[in-house]
Amino acid sequence: MRFFVVCPGGLETVLATELRQIAERPEVKAQGVWVIDPTPTSPTGGVGLAGPLSAAMALNLHSRIASRVLLQMAESTYRQEDDLYRLAHGLAWEEWFTHKQTLRVDVTAHRSPLKSLNFATLKIKDAIVDRLREVSGDRPSIDTAFPDVRVQAHLTATHVSIYLDTSGEALFKRGWRDEKGDAPLKENLAAGILAITGWQPKQPLFDPMCGSGTFLIEAAQIAMGIPSGAIRAGLYDEAGKESVPTRLAYRPLVTSVHGFGFLRLKPYVVGAEQKKWQALKDAVLAEILERRKAFPDAQSLHISGSDINEKLVSMTKSNWQRAQLPGLPVVRQVDALAAKPPVTAGDVSGANNLPGLALLNPPYGQRLGIKGGRGDDRDQAQGRYDDEGYGDDVDPYSHNIETGRQSAKRSSRESLKRLQAEEEIDPAFLEFMKQFGQHLKDAFGGWHIFILTADMALPGQLRIKESRRTPLFNGPLECRLFRFEMRSKAERLS
Repeated sequence: MRFFVVCPGGLETVLATELRQIAERPEVKAQGVWVIDPTPTSPTGGVGLAGPLSAAMALNLHSRIASRVLLQMAESTYRQEDDLYRLAHGLAWEEWFTHKQTLRVDVTAHRSPLKSLNFATLKIKDAIVDRLREVSGDRPSIDTAFPDVRVQAHLTATHVSIYLDTSGEALFKRGWRDEKGDAPLKENLAAGILAITGWQPKQPLFDPMCGSGTFLIEAAQIAMGIPSGAIRAGLYDEAGKESVPTRLAYRPLVTSVHGFGFLRLKPYVVGAEQKKWQALKDAVLAEILERRKAFPDAQSLHISGSDINEKLVSMTKSNWQRAQLPGLPVVRQVDALAAKPPVTAGDVSGANNLPGLALLNPPYGQRLGIKGGRGDDRDQAQGRYDDEGYGDDVDPYSHNIETGRQSAKRSSRESLKRLQAEEEIDPAFLEFMKQFGQHLKDAFGGWHIFILTADMALPGQLRIKESRRTPLFNGPLECRLFRFEMRSKAERLS
């Protein structure tokens, strides 16, 4: 079987590494060999691979970076909409789902000659519906909100690929986000950023602007061996720890009831595949129990954070518990300008001889109590948290490439004076950034600081020279992950 694993733009390299790690797990290897495509050298929006049918189970359960796992049904050349209809109509959809299940079809394109993607979507939908009506005598209903089955098609200038979505709800919806802030970072982007930083379990990790705790919780689950799909796979239901939400962070709330898309496809509900699915879950449960011995409480994880907003600190605690992590997180309400590292410079390396790592996604605006900084309306700029990960407004294959070309002229070295001339920036915001940069120098000596932002002028605002910058995409928005290496006081004086 052929799969395409979708991810946020800029994370293709770490996704390819993650896929190789999943493929090497003993319980996954026992179910068949995977052949993973070469790591992309430019933004492609994902990584392809060939593997057994059960690969979709392991990918949806384990991949922290993936947005969706698409199973390829067909690929062909096309010239007009009728070609799309013929290709889709010729596929044996009745072998995958029934007319009693609801359906949604999405089409994305890159340089397609067709004038209307909506019409292309309609033709593919009609083909599937007509096929099932001819076979069963009845047609499935369309449900664009909460469908049982999702079909995805992608058009290039000459070729069309048709996929079944094995994920259902987007994979960044882990199921632990009981409540969220105004502009939360998507969980799979946070996991990809952790992979880029090279963070390892037991290495001190601190987020001075933790918001609803996305970085902290993703890191803690990595350390605890809890897969990203644990809640959706029903692992805690089986362990008798089902968590009941108090609010809905997204609708529908993703639980084991909704699970993954492949659980509603015929080939995956047969006995043989169900045994493979159970084997994957059993292996994970055994690993979680073993890891809990190494991390019996939140303090043993060396993961901590803070935020100026008391509501967000409370939100982090709620999400932490729903993620089935031990105890309560080490988080407190404090201004970022007063936040102190959890360990001193002399102890920063800890037992594993690794430097402390501070990771943050500055929200600006209300959470800093400052108006006028770029990014005040971050929720609008970065896109909605509930975005599906594909659709007319989000193309997982090409949107990132096009956005990157349009924004390539933006540089992290742009003159701050030039940016100020182009748009009004509150002087209080600039003063805060200057003070925060000085605070990092004074309090975080010996630490590595990683900051995700869409503001390319951030290094200049902090008055700190970055050691590395990594282009990333948060939805359609181009961002940079800046790395700063803070010298210790002794190094600065020498």
